[in-house]
Amino acid sequence: MTLLSPRAMLAVCAALAACTPALNWRDVRPEASGARLLMPCKPSAQQRNLVLAGSAVRLTLLACSAGGLTWGLAHADVADPARVPGALAALRSAAAANLGATGPPAAVEALAVPGATPNASAGRTRLAGRLPDGTPVQMELAVFVRGTRVFQASALGERRAPDAVDNFFTSIRFE
Repeated sequence: MTLLSPRAMLAVCAALAACTPALNWRDVRPEASGARLLMPCKPSAQQRNLVLAGSAVRLTLLACSAGGLTWGLAHADVADPARVPGALAALRSAAAANLGATGPPAAVEALAVPGATPNASAGRTRLAGRLPDGTPVQMELAVFVRGTRVFQASALGERRAPDAVDNFFTSIRFE
């Protein structure tokens, strides 16, 4: 039996680590949302009460970090269909404000989420800004609705991972 030198063993371990996927995609069904999506890591959930477009709501956020990005899906029921467009705009504006988004506002792209309620305020966009510590970041953001429940999906990090981000956004659907 031939033993590997410590240097060779280190090289083998490094090669095996390089083959380990950074993203471990899993099917997620956020409670009470009707949504289903793929997330690249096991999300944790948190809730908080806030005012969204003039209405007090309970916002639920599922989030996790993998592959150098923080992935999230937030949702809240605004209870009144008339509040939906304002709530979607408020979610988009709050994300931009939280990042201190720089540069001109990015164009909002059409977003087709199977089973979502059509809404002119729904869409996907990119933001660039900084974290509180000054680190430059980019965010891919989508806002959409089903009934009176508004959603915000996001991928935030120092650099974009277009294939992974597209996989995340295109996996979102309603049952």
